[in-house]
Amino acid sequence: MHANERYDAPFAVTGATGYVGGRLAPALLERGQRVRCLVRSPRKIEQRTWRRAEKLEVVECDLMETDRVTEALRGCRVAYYLVHSMISAGDEYQQRDLKLARSFATAAERAGIEQIIYLGGLGEDSDDLSAHLQSRREVEQALASTSVPVTTLRAAMIIGAGSASFEILRYLVNRLPIMITPRWVDTECQPVAITDVLHWLIAAGESPEAVGKTLDIGGADSHTYRELMQITARQLGLGRRWIFGVPVLTPRLSSAWISLITPVTYRIARPLADGLSNRVVVGDRPAQAVLPHEPLTSEQAISAAVHAAEVNQVETHWSAAGPIPGDPDWAGGSVLRDERQIDIDAPASAVFDAVCRVGGGHGWYAGDILWKIRGWMDQLVGGPGLRRGRRHPENIQYGEALDFWRVVGIERGRLLRLRAEMKLPGDAQLEFRLEPTDAPARTRLFMAASFRPRGLFGLFYWYAVLPLHHFVFGGMLQGIKSSAESAAKATAADRPVPAGNAHSA
Repeated sequence: MHANERYDAPFAVTGATGYVGGRLAPALLERGQRVRCLVRSPRKIEQRTWRRAEKLEVVECDLMETDRVTEALRGCRVAYYLVHSMISAGDEYQQRDLKLARSFATAAERAGIEQIIYLGGLGEDSDDLSAHLQSRREVEQALASTSVPVTTLRAAMIIGAGSASFEILRYLVNRLPIMITPRWVDTECQPVAITDVLHWLIAAGESPEAVGKTLDIGGADSHTYRELMQITARQLGLGRRWIFGVPVLTPRLSSAWISLITPVTYRIARPLADGLSNRVVVGDRPAQAVLPHEPLTSEQAISAAVHAAEVNQVETHWSAAGPIPGDPDWAGGSVLRDERQIDIDAPASAVFDAVCRVGGGHGWYAGDILWKIRGWMDQLVGGPGLRRGRRHPENIQYGEALDFWRVVGIERGRLLRLRAEMKLPGDAQLEFRLEPTDAPARTRLFMAASFRPRGLFGLFYWYAVLPLHHFVFGGMLQGIKSSAESAAKATAADRPVPAGNAHSA
């Protein structure tokens, strides 16, 4: 690769639909770099503000398909590996992560990649590492198993609006003024702001001095988790939290507790809780020595995250990571449907905006107590419940979570399709479809709840909840109608009156 070609070569980014990768790609584009995103579900970034950037390429591929990844990486100089299977693979994430890393390393070598950059986990190299941190070390080794040099940036807790770590902190201190915690509450940690993580990731790809090195990255100070909770409470404007550490709580109980109180599911909470007993601070390989940078303090990082969450500037969210299963084969087996429609005196844009406000803090327009009860029931049996909320109060994108639903289809101004992720004896979808009517500025809204039951219990479940649909779904349609028509009237009232129609004084 000639010097000019090398400079113009795109940066390959994996994990662009995840929390860190979804911020790294636009940050690279803002610096004028060419970026090639390797994603399994291109639709998950279709609505991102940076999707139409001139220097962006999006390649659909599964990282397990080595030949496909090899072709996708050809022509790139640097490849960012920001993939983690903790959400998608459950208890099997360690094995899957190792396979993915080996496949990617092989593809990178075949494609002529000059540098792999990997975001791993802080922690002393010892046999006492948690399974989660040990898995991160194994991925490091797998990526370095070929001739391609690997730059590893090891980080502890990443603080940013929408990150799993910040969500855990925020919800714990918001909901629990008094906490009985495991001993890990006094473990030392050196968190790092997402803005600093992005800085070092970009610098590692632009600095020859970083090639092949393992570097520890962290914020300007370290704290115990107890201290981080107090800092978070202070930034949220809350009083001091009363925290009591006891030795009897196991990682299993800790993760169940985190899962119950915060939006983070048990599948993620368990490996995170296992690692909380490990001291994670910058060691003798600080990134500062190779890539000088003045990071934020923990207080500054948490303050920035709190502010971004308050003003709805959450660019990426932990819950959007992971694959979206293919649509169920609705043609196979009996599908039960509840279909409704309503005419709304508002343009399609206003109706669609009203539809897209469902979930999260806004609620579901009607029967909110029934939704809450269903959420509590789901949470008790290990489902997500309503705790995930939503990334933004009005804007939604493909692949995002809306409480215990997931957006699996969206066509602006025409269609929104949600798939249920609560624990159910079957597969459920909720679809909103908009059509014009003969009357001007009037829209017909169709809503269909579809359910494919599994076994006799699935049939029993459907017919048991069917009587509630009138209150829940019927009320929802009326609420959407009221919201859309109010918005349309407000827009019409704000519209300036043409000069020719104005009455003379």
